[in-house]
Amino acid sequence: MSDIQVVLFTSADETYGVPVNQVQSIERLEEITPVPNTLAFVQGVVELRGEIVPVINLRIRVGAQALAKPSDDARIIVVEIAAVHVGLVVDSVLDVKTLDEESIQAPPQLIGGLEARYLSGIARTDERTLVLLNLEKILSEAQEQQLQQVERSIQGE
Repeated sequence: MSDIQVVLFTSADETYGVPVNQVQSIERLEEITPVPNTLAFVQGVVELRGEIVPVINLRIRVGAQALAKPSDDARIIVVEIAAVHVGLVVDSVLDVKTLDEESIQAPPQLIGGLEARYLSGIARTDERTLVLLNLEKILSEAQEQQLQQVERSIQGE
């Protein structure tokens, strides 16, 4: 048996998890600078410790409506997707949990507006059902290229 540690967070009334080894940092929600002509779920960019990071609103990405005013619990989870640091705006960060890999089941074809290819699995714990995101698949190749282009243009490359 093998264990996996995941960062648990909420977005649009759903509990999600991503592997701890893909999380670079968890930041308080700060002012996000909009970038024109980007995908609807790309909220803009933030500067974190001298690095410009594109920010995705996970609520919009999963097909929910963005909040007019995020709560004080909202956070930016900085993850690495296809060699690009990306911030995910989430409603709240709950915990880090260790899951037994055997408790993770294949996802159904569609859950909460997300196609199964965006998920690495569903895990059931005593407290809740967790949707485990596959960060490598949550963005299509074209979207990854656009995020890389946004990152390069902001950095003046």
